[in-house]
Amino acid sequence: MDASSLSMAFSSLNPQISLSKVSNFQRFTNPTTLIPSWVSSTTKPNTTLTFVSSNTKKFPPFIPCCSTKPGTSANSDTHSTPENEPSSLSSQASESDAANEKEAFLSSSSYSGSSPSPSSPSPSSYSRGLVFDLGPSNSWDNAEIGSPVVKRFLSDEEERWYMWYHGRNCDGENPSCDLIGLAISSNGVHWERGGGSATSSSDVGSVMNCGKDWWAFDTDGIRPSEIVIMSSNRVRASSAVYWLYYTGYSSESAEFFPHHSLGFSLENPDRCFINDVNCGDGDGDGNGKGKVLKSLPGLAISQDGRHWARIEGEHHSGALIDVGSEKEWDALFISSPQVVYHGSGDLRMYYHSFDVEKGHFAVGIARSRDGMRWLKLGKIMGGGKPGLFDEFGVMNACVTRNRRDGTYIMAYEGVGADGRRSIGLAASLDGLKEWTRVHDVPILKPSDKGCWDDKDVGSPCLVQMDIEANEWRLYYRGVGNGGRVGIGMANSEGMDMRIFRRWTGFHV
Repeated sequence: MDASSLSMAFSSLNPQISLSKVSNFQRFTNPTTLIPSWVSSTTKPNTTLTFVSSNTKKFPPFIPCCSTKPGTSANSDTHSTPENEPSSLSSQASESDAANEKEAFLSSSSYSGSSPSPSSPSPSSYSRGLVFDLGPSNSWDNAEIGSPVVKRFLSDEEERWYMWYHGRNCDGENPSCDLIGLAISSNGVHWERGGGSATSSSDVGSVMNCGKDWWAFDTDGIRPSEIVIMSSNRVRASSAVYWLYYTGYSSESAEFFPHHSLGFSLENPDRCFINDVNCGDGDGDGNGKGKVLKSLPGLAISQDGRHWARIEGEHHSGALIDVGSEKEWDALFISSPQVVYHGSGDLRMYYHSFDVEKGHFAVGIARSRDGMRWLKLGKIMGGGKPGLFDEFGVMNACVTRNRRDGTYIMAYEGVGADGRRSIGLAASLDGLKEWTRVHDVPILKPSDKGCWDDKDVGSPCLVQMDIEANEWRLYYRGVGNGGRVGIGMANSEGMDMRIFRRWTGFHV
């Protein structure tokens, strides 16, 4: 399909949709009720959407005086930093020192599940960058966490951070499916979390479960990909609502026969083996074929970010779009549907799959006028050059529009020939098919041996902090060689987005 055909096809998608961009903090942080008038409708009417920006003004990238609220669980930051923390720490440590620090960290109260003090020690070389650890032993997220979707909301009175993420627990040989949870923060570092389900509109904890209908696409696990905040004249609510785009996994396996030899076991979703034990949920054979479940993109809406109503897509399973045909690049699965508002009547979805013909992960794009009906436009990025960190492809893309110059930035998880994951960066003027890798080296790679994230880093989430200074935060999932997983944070080095440093404390 040529460019003119694509343009004509896209223009035929519901031309009466109108989107406009507004900014209003209180409209979506003080929710009332949500009554989706078209949830059960077989045909979806024309919809007018209004996009809400979560960043309404300039704000300093570091807040020196922030703390967690009294009486809430703060065991996410096992290593929060006091205000007199120096602005930088050495990034190198001897293996013996790192081993001692790791042993001390793993034996600490935070690792065993109790809540640490808000004035716990500053980051060691082992835990540098780690801002959100596994939950306590009896919590819903004690075995695995990841897929951070972080949003920063500003008003005249306060700064508020929300993080949606996936988690699951492991009770002996009976692992749970992936659920979606919510944590909140006043500074994006010290997070309040919940060990169970969030019940009220101000609570934290797990907020969305797997689908229950036998025919649904998301019965075996769900992971968040993006939150877009929009108003719709088809949702009877007094304020804007959260639109959650997520990946849903079914129990159906995707059968395939690799055309290329892989140096790693292909899985969907990726699983972490804690001390070589995967909670009874892995069957990879080490020969390039692991457990590959079929996954598809879904949509749910909420007015408080906690109570969600699924919106059934046009696919018979309720998903928004289906996988490609047998010979297409996205025939195996569709994962990580990250959605970006471009302009009136123009939403873009970036997602990844594994291209069996090429033997690498790849990212593709789809477009929509109403956020519910999508037209695929094809693959936009594949594997990198031989020998590079992303030789075997790109996945888990996070695309955001730089508010400083309007360009599109993509942070992505690059897969090396040995399966090791690092985070790379690409840029585009229009956010469509002309994407250019910013550098041949990753902006963030696994830490030195003995650190908490010394095996893999991925699932990036970019947050723009200061527009004029072009300062960014990068949230990511890190995996250690022991299989333990956590969520980390790094900061850009001034104007240069090619370099990110793991968080070492607030600058004062």
